[in-house]
Amino acid sequence: MLIRALRRLDGPALAAASCATTHLRAIASQPDLWRDLCVTTWPSLRHPRLLRLLSSSPNAHRSFFSDAFPSPSPLTVLTDDDASLPSELISAVDLYHQGAPVLSRVVETDTSTLWFRGAPFRIDALDRKDPPPPPSPTVPAAEPVISPEDLTLSWVVIDPHRRRAMIATSRHPVAVDRHWITGETVVRFASVLGEECALGVVVTCGEATGHVLEMSLMAEGIDGVCLNGRDGLAVIHAAMEGDRKREEAKEVERRKWEEFVGRRQRRKEAAALRERAVDLACLAVGGAAFLALFAIAVSR
Repeated sequence: MLIRALRRLDGPALAAASCATTHLRAIASQPDLWRDLCVTTWPSLRHPRLLRLLSSSPNAHRSFFSDAFPSPSPLTVLTDDDASLPSELISAVDLYHQGAPVLSRVVETDTSTLWFRGAPFRIDALDRKDPPPPPSPTVPAAEPVISPEDLTLSWVVIDPHRRRAMIATSRHPVAVDRHWITGETVVRFASVLGEECALGVVVTCGEATGHVLEMSLMAEGIDGVCLNGRDGLAVIHAAMEGDRKREEAKEVERRKWEEFVGRRQRRKEAAALRERAVDLACLAVGGAAFLALFAIAVSR
């Protein structure tokens, strides 16, 4: 009966229960409890490779939960050692609408190639050319419309060789915009990892039904430019090896993203002012030189 009661708890509650008594700790440490909890929290973990990866050790599921459920803390130092960067990433992606699953994808990415590390960091979980995901049995067929504001996302990035994982972005949208040409809705999930960088997932939804058309993970700098693959891997590696923090409320996630965008805008405005000042200085120097030459020519 006690085990059946513990199976109804979520991860933080189960971890807290294990700290109550020695007896509860022994029961709450059973691998089956954490395996069922992980598969329930992340349906994409049913992928054959992830099942093999998480079955390699008795405490693999508990370690995975402690890595992937809390949010990563802000970064301090990025590594300069390319050999320590992940040579492969596995993305376990689960998208929900009002709590009902919309799609689950597992994306395996070879990150060791020069092409990946030199190109902009981007991992696609869904492309327009892919077949549409099957409809969820929990969503009535008579109401196929998806409201983008009610989407929630779990994008877990896994390093299979070091057996580390992290949640890459916020679980709730930080921004919802409409494309002014196509009319499609662009939903952004983001995790601000410091003053200079953020990880973000852009989900594009169709205009009529709101069905998901594209979904991609990117790493962005404070200047608004996508980081290259090497720098994006350095951000992910530092976040995986860093500390974890409790999940923040969606209002806090949105506020942090707005502050990040505000810093980006102020930096762009400052750069524009500097360029304008340089242009004015060049015009002044050129005008002064022209007047000096003109005065010399007149005097002759």
